[in-house]
Amino acid sequence: MSVESLRLASDLAARRRTGVTIALVVLVVLLALTSLGTGPVRLSPLAVIDALFGGGTDVQQVIVREIRLPRTILGLAIGAILGLSGAALQGLLRNPLASPSLFGAPQSAAFGAVLVISLGLADVRSYALPVAAIAAAFASVFVLLAVAGRNAALLILILAGLAISSLAGAMTALVMNLSSNPFVVLEIAFWLLGSLEDRSFRHVMLALPFIAAGAIILISQRNAFRALSLGEETAQSLGVDVGRLRLAVIVGVAFGVGGAVAVTGTIGFIGLVAPHLMRPLIGHDPARLLVPSALTGAALLLAADIAVRIIPSSSDIKVGVLTSIIGVPFFLYLIIRERRVLGGGVA
Repeated sequence: MSVESLRLASDLAARRRTGVTIALVVLVVLLALTSLGTGPVRLSPLAVIDALFGGGTDVQQVIVREIRLPRTILGLAIGAILGLSGAALQGLLRNPLASPSLFGAPQSAAFGAVLVISLGLADVRSYALPVAAIAAAFASVFVLLAVAGRNAALLILILAGLAISSLAGAMTALVMNLSSNPFVVLEIAFWLLGSLEDRSFRHVMLALPFIAAGAIILISQRNAFRALSLGEETAQSLGVDVGRLRLAVIVGVAFGVGGAVAVTGTIGFIGLVAPHLMRPLIGHDPARLLVPSALTGAALLLAADIAVRIIPSSSDIKVGVLTSIIGVPFFLYLIIRERRVLGGGVA
């Protein structure tokens, strides 16, 4: 292939990536407007925009700006950090099944939060909650990487992640069993299902600083991810400190996932699905995959949160339940597609 052909192909790929990113931004904006207009009182996009900027009736302003806006902001931010964390972990480990939920990070973060709640050290509006969740998420990812090793195969990562998730779930159940207050136990049980319902700007201020810090850390490592895709030795020869990169990713994922879980409970599989949806459109460059994965994660969580509000039911469906129902079949599909690597048969 000639140099001119390579240049044209590169320009075409760049234009396609730009087009996909713009389309994702438009989709996220439309979903955000839909989220602000969806509920017992249906509002059109124009009415939503009018209420956001001080127009419409007083009731519409209260509904949009005080009730639904915090929920939408959290959906955007949490979906984005979960998608970004999944892409970062897949780039770090060069494994397509890597994601925060499979590594036990959300489950461990939930255990940290539940522990401080049950001990009476914090309530659901305290900054101690995300701190405890972040510490537990950091510990889970650190332990997994330490147990599985640097170049762990997919099967080892899945088994190690399953063990950490199971341990975190068991410890959470133990804390709930030992709690003397049945009302606290019931509140924790519903909170663990994952939900954006009844969230306020207090929750936004609780989670957003940690989510933003995690996102900044992960995106700042994008060039290192590109070098690492060539192998650890090559990356080191290009000046990448692999140990420092690994620590940065652990810290970034812990901040983002811990901050998210502290206000919504466990919402799984967004981090697994989002990068896979973008890879056929963006390519396999982990550096270019980060931002589109974040936008896709935001779109997925917003869409799921809209769906739980419009699905007819006698009680409120938790968004974490819906993402798991969708995510588990997708995960099984990925395992079937990767079974040659896992050594379980012919793909």
